[in-house]
Amino acid sequence: MAGGSGTRLWPLSRAGYPKQFLVLSGSTSLLQQAAQRMQGLAGEGLEVAAPLVVGNEEHRFLILDQLREIGVEPGAVVLEPVGRNTAPALTFAALQAVADGSDPVLVMTPADQTVTDVPAFTAALRRAVQLAAGEGRIVILGIAPDRPETGFGYIHATGSDEAPPVARFVEKPDAQTAQRYLDAGGYFWNGGMFVLRASTWLAALARFRPDIAAATRAAFDARSTDAAFVRPGKAEFAAIPAESIDYAVMEKCPGTQADTGIDLRMLPLAAGWNDLGAWDAVWQVSDKDAQGNAGSGDVLFSDSRDSLVHATSRLVSVVGLRDVVVVETADAVLVSDRATSQDVKKIVGALGSAQRGEHELHRKVHRPWGWYDSIDHGARFQVKRILVKPGASLSLQKHHHRAEHWIVVSGTAEITNGDQVTLLTENQSTYIPLGQIHRLANPGKVPLEIIEVQSGSYLGEDDIVRYEDTYGRN
Repeated sequence: MAGGSGTRLWPLSRAGYPKQFLVLSGSTSLLQQAAQRMQGLAGEGLEVAAPLVVGNEEHRFLILDQLREIGVEPGAVVLEPVGRNTAPALTFAALQAVADGSDPVLVMTPADQTVTDVPAFTAALRRAVQLAAGEGRIVILGIAPDRPETGFGYIHATGSDEAPPVARFVEKPDAQTAQRYLDAGGYFWNGGMFVLRASTWLAALARFRPDIAAATRAAFDARSTDAAFVRPGKAEFAAIPAESIDYAVMEKCPGTQADTGIDLRMLPLAAGWNDLGAWDAVWQVSDKDAQGNAGSGDVLFSDSRDSLVHATSRLVSVVGLRDVVVVETADAVLVSDRATSQDVKKIVGALGSAQRGEHELHRKVHRPWGWYDSIDHGARFQVKRILVKPGASLSLQKHHHRAEHWIVVSGTAEITNGDQVTLLTENQSTYIPLGQIHRLANPGKVPLEIIEVQSGSYLGEDDIVRYEDTYGRN
């Protein structure tokens, strides 16, 4: 499940580049770590198929690029044109999984979580797969709590069984209730990880939410495919009710086994799990110094304790602070009390209401062909640093309101400028007049990097008329 927006990790996480694609520890993103954990289930009699990813259509090339970076080729990437929560997402995955006539066990996990004890995680999931292979069996992973957390929902399951039946689901509690759960025992955090046969999910959804089941199947039947991408019918998708897996099915299962044949079990998981739902959670899983400070990037602490500082593009120093979060990016800085870091989503909401771009994109914007970084701008000019991957090209396009100057910094550029096609190398430049049809391509085997200077009356990204595009955007 890779469709989340991760608003509570702003300004590092944005709608156009949400937290599942971020590298918050080590050298791989949360999506890459999730894929590697799933591939690690293979062995001991288990065969693991290529991963099936459900994500936002706008992130399709990010998903492919990041998986291929770690040598993983997805079996399919189901693209959601709009968000409809997790119940339809799991239904699309199940329908895709049974499309060839098989009925595999699905291990459903969000792509934006972290695990510190991978061997323990693998052992628990292997056991969950064995249990879920039985008819009508659904296994949910319950996280053994180590504190009275108010940011998670809880699962109540007691008994001497290895995987006891789920008695009930509990919504996010207040602090006093969470402490009572911790003291009583038998309560576990709901990490949103489920293991079940594809047919078991489809049957359960058809019983409890036949409207979601029918609408999702209609969108799936209207799908189109393009290489690894599976695109449900857009009009049919828009008609699907938005609902979570928990509300649609799981919370209705306890006490209904005799009538439905659905056996909902919980397998405890103690593997250093964290969903990184806010900056405080990032601090909890980060390496810290003797004063409890966690720093990432070019960071200096002085007389400060129990704080998190994440620097992206410059030196960030903090003096005399306690229990704070400071996150710096090229175009935004967040300063928050660590205890209230969940409320960052209020800032994101305010940015959206004001129609400010900082809630949507970073200054550095990733594209299928590479990326661009808007390094300077004024009333009638903008300067960008552009990188084009080997063999990639931008669309054949023109602009109504701006002209462009291109200077090659490294690599080789193939320039289409009207009727002329030329090659430029390092330290060479060209000029694209306003209204001229043009294209930038990298015919080489190393990345192409240029500096682009735009000038004109309007410099917005929507001033593009595309004539040809490798990525289906014209």
